[in-house]
Amino acid sequence: MSWAEIQSEDELRELLGEVMPRAAAKERVRLHERDRQWLAASPFCLIATSDADGNCDVSPKGDPAGFTYVIDDTTIAIPDRPGNRRADGFRNVLVNPHAGLIFFLPGRNETLRMNGRARLIREAPFFDEMIVKGHRPRLALVVEIEQIFFHCAKALMRSALWKPDQWGPDPLPSHAALVKELQVTDESLTELEAYYSDASYSKKLYG
Repeated sequence: MSWAEIQSEDELRELLGEVMPRAAAKERVRLHERDRQWLAASPFCLIATSDADGNCDVSPKGDPAGFTYVIDDTTIAIPDRPGNRRADGFRNVLVNPHAGLIFFLPGRNETLRMNGRARLIREAPFFDEMIVKGHRPRLALVVEIEQIFFHCAKALMRSALWKPDQWGPDPLPSHAALVKELQVTDESLTELEAYYSDASYSKKLYG
């Protein structure tokens, strides 16, 4: 079966039509008070980056609501917390500062989208404002906003993301079982289950 690939924006527009006027007009370059309120209530975001060759990464960031620190009307900072140390997105930023972010509010189908230029900061006075459970971040991702807007609800409505009655049974084995199956590891499944348990992970969220 042959594929019909779109290879130009003209082809794309012929298929999709022109952008809706309201969608074209919603872009801003500075934080509005409503943006600040959204960030103050958001506990989760996704950060998209790419390296110098265009290889992409999307990393989740989560903390208590309001974890995104607003420096001024065009600049925000996101604290880093202990993780697996791959630092895929951070390594990308070192060679390509362009980043895209989406901020979620649990239960809300709209999202707040932001694009800008990112840099890594290892020390700044505002780190004192990002302490959680006594832990001060060792670095933060600072983003200078170039574009910001609220994204419509259709994708989350179609996915029924926030509707528990639509979630259904978990189709996959536990994360520990996936690690045992897909990675080379000397640990037994029992050891992996203990390592990836909620009780174990909760002790490593900030320390």
